[in-house]
Amino acid sequence: MIAGALASRGASIALSARNPEALEELAAELPGDGHQTLPCDLAEPGAAERLATEMGDVDVLVANAGLPGAGLLTDFTAEEVRRALRVNLEAPMLLAQALSPAMAERGSGHLVFISSLAGKAGNPRSSIYNATKFGLRGFALALRCDLGPKGVGVSLVSPGFIRDAGMFADSGAKLPPGMGTGTPGQVGDAVVRAIERDKVELVVAPLVWRTLAHVGLASPGLAVRVQSGAAGQRTGEKIATGHPREKR
Repeated sequence: MIAGALASRGASIALSARNPEALEELAAELPGDGHQTLPCDLAEPGAAERLATEMGDVDVLVANAGLPGAGLLTDFTAEEVRRALRVNLEAPMLLAQALSPAMAERGSGHLVFISSLAGKAGNPRSSIYNATKFGLRGFALALRCDLGPKGVGVSLVSPGFIRDAGMFADSGAKLPPGMGTGTPGQVGDAVVRAIERDKVELVVAPLVWRTLAHVGLASPGLAVRVQSGAAGQRTGEKIATGHPREKR
């Protein structure tokens, strides 16, 4: 939905993911023309640098790749930890490092990082994923301080639980009653709004999740006590067990 939202605004899209066939199918469905596909597995060492070279100069980067990183820390191998860090945190940093100098030189451009409410508060069975999203949020906010005076926008889009697509939907987990979800379309609209209005951060989640995330920022001790309860533990376990090991 992000690619579709940007293409509908007239953008020519360079799509990147691990599956070449899926990329070609998506490119064919996008409105407009000039779209290209750049298959890449960002979990591989050096992949982010190669992708940046293949992309060349771009006006907007949307860093949306992510691995679940859900589960107990002791359930992960050292290599699985490295893969999660590489895809969720290192790759966005290296892509920004490679692409932002040209943006700064011409005094325009935008970097959008897809973070998560998991970058604001800790969750059960999510220590690795939380670490990557806390790191990505801090990186983006500090980078905005550096690049904003040079005419380059830096934004965060932080979804909560998204239905119909993405990691939560893939897990098959269900939330407790009354705890809503967002949609892929809302995420796409938030990305467009972040770019067009140069927003620092946009959250895509119902009010209850936004409130809990802000409580997590303001009072981490309280948030940990709440999340450590039975409901939080059940939800965390369902999400973690819903992701097959090969997704790591």
